Amino acid sequence: MDRKEFLSAIGLTAASAVVFSCVGCSKSDNEGPSNSNNPPTGVDFTIDLTAAPNAALNNNGGFIYTNRIIVAKSMSGAFLAVAQACTHEGTSVTYNSNARLFVCPNHGAQFAENGAVNLGPATVALRRYNTSLNGTTLRVFS
Repeated sequence: MDRKEFLSAIGLTAASAVVFSCVGCSKSDNEGPSNSNNPPTGVDFTIDLTAAPNAALNNNGGFIYTNRIIVAKSMSGAFLAVAQACTHEGTSVTYNSNARLFVCPNHGAQFAENGAVNLGPATVALRRYNTSLNGTTLRVFS
């Protein structure tokens, strides 16, 4: 095998590997970005407010992500829970306690604390979930 044949063979092998790996990573038609069109349903879980990963919820304005839901504590001390994924393109929203808004850092969509759209490009509200506090246990449910 001469040099030209060798390089051709190596190039074909590398190209085959790239094509094979790309096919393995492709999304199926029913996968949206971060399940933005499919907010969690049948939700019913508890959060231990004494556990270190949940410490942000002990402060007004703090928030955590859990089970594809963003759980926040408003500046007035009320617990809020909405679907984590922006309904525009599925980016995880954050909570801006001073503005009392959930905000998408990707394209700037803003949602009220009840999930309603305040500013596009999103046109669909975030799904809202109920919360109930019992001692140091916060229940989030549909």
